[in-house]
Amino acid sequence: MTNEQIMQELATLRADNAKLKEAIAAKAVSKISVKVSEKGAMSIYGLGRFPFTFYRSQWEAFRSALPMIDTFFETNKAMFTVKE
Repeated sequence: MTNEQIMQELATLRADNAKLKEAIAAKAVSKISVKVSEKGAMSIYGLGRFPFTFYRSQWEAFRSALPMIDTFFETNKAMFTVKE
């Protein structure tokens, strides 16, 4: 294989890798689901190994804290690890 062929193959593999990463990201978003449990709590599935479940009062408190959480996230974004 010539150097030019190797570089062309590398470019092709990088493009394929980028497409696969996009497909995985799209699939991760589409697998999130929500349901109400028998006890009346809302559970969100698909973000990790286990669902997270809050009762109505907990969701209301969480939603009211969202502006503070968004500010914290933006301020500290560089410190977070990105899991793919």
